Amino acid sequence: MKSVLYVLTALSVFGLALWAYQENYRTQQVLKETQLLQHQIGAAQARLSILRAEWAYLNRPDRLRELADLNFERLGLLPLRAEQFGRADQIAYGEDPDLPIVDPGELQAITDVKAMAEVQQP
Repeated sequence: MKSVLYVLTALSVFGLALWAYQENYRTQQVLKETQLLQHQIGAAQARLSILRAEWAYLNRPDRLRELADLNFERLGLLPLRAEQFGRADQIAYGEDPDLPIVDPGELQAITDVKAMAEVQQP
């Protein structure tokens, strides 16, 4: 009986060792993937900072003014002036459309008809 217990114990130890061995390799694989993703994120952040710097360089006001002056015949761009801006009270808003139901009794009649239709359906 003791020998069967020893064999079962040894088999369980071997099984647990095999499981730990496999988990170790899975963990190492996940760590490698994580490091690769971290590297890709760092490269993307570096590219993003370069693109932001290029965007700021290309959108310098003096450069845009020179481009507008060079292409004035084709584009007709002029500098903004204070007279071009308006006030909020100068905006012409459209009128609110009239609602089809003006009497609250009409709304009650519509809901009564819908309720009757629901009751009559099997």
